[in-house]
Amino acid sequence: MNQMQTKTPKNFFKNLISLIKGKIFVINVLPVLAGYFLSSHINHLPLAAHIASFFVTLIGSAFVIAGALMLNNWYEADLDKQMERTKNRPSATGEFSKKFVLTLGVTTSIMGFFILLFTNAEVLLFSFIGWFFYVVLYTFWSKQKYSWNTIIGAVSGCVTPLIGWSVLSSSFQLIPMMMALIVFVWQMPHTYSIAIRRFDDYKRAGFAMLPVVSGVKKTKIHLLFYLICLIPMPFFMKSLGLFFIGFMTLLNIGWIILSISGFATQNEALWAKRMFRYSVIHMMLFLISIIVMSI
Repeated sequence: MNQMQTKTPKNFFKNLISLIKGKIFVINVLPVLAGYFLSSHINHLPLAAHIASFFVTLIGSAFVIAGALMLNNWYEADLDKQMERTKNRPSATGEFSKKFVLTLGVTTSIMGFFILLFTNAEVLLFSFIGWFFYVVLYTFWSKQKYSWNTIIGAVSGCVTPLIGWSVLSSSFQLIPMMMALIVFVWQMPHTYSIAIRRFDDYKRAGFAMLPVVSGVKKTKIHLLFYLICLIPMPFFMKSLGLFFIGFMTLLNIGWIILSISGFATQNEALWAKRMFRYSVIHMMLFLISIIVMSI
């Protein structure tokens, strides 16, 4: 009965959303948009004059990101079956065969790169770096072997605002690089929160996440270190105004306070869940504030 249900368009679409990790997909595409809008604002280039490049970048980068996420699901399908967090993904349940997921992931990635050929070399370069780091260096190579795999995964995420910025201007400037650095550093406490919350899952599946390899206490110390690193970063984006600097500073301080409370908590799972939620809110507010100020 379940196999028949997945053949309906509704369930196929639902499984497809799960395959590209819906929320993760959105939080990776949004920095592309934020980078694009900010580049338009800083470089005084009207959005209406570049509407075609906007949609080409949006569609192309979305395909590349979706393809990378599909290939991650293909490679980790057997391990995902052992984790509560991922056991219902169609690649793990078998509703999508591994061959289908691999074919779709490769095809989607190629389509994305082809679309981005109509932008410029810098957009293509950053897109490839993100895809290569996530698929090859993170998924295929380091995630099951090294506790610093999170750093490699963070590189793939931090190039997303550079993809958007590079459509209109070179990204080798202070503001886009600082934006990318914020996204990079943000991913460390974000991922560590997930790893602590899903400690048993990652241990059972054999992923070399920092809490599994070095313990939860050491992970909390690393997590706090990266949050402290976030504090000075908005000040390097002073052209966005004092309100932006103050707003981001308050968000960062709130996250640090929540992080410190974790050293005395009696319920690490609940604390890690709150840390994860705060991280998502933090990133969404960071990106939305940039988009709003740039329009």
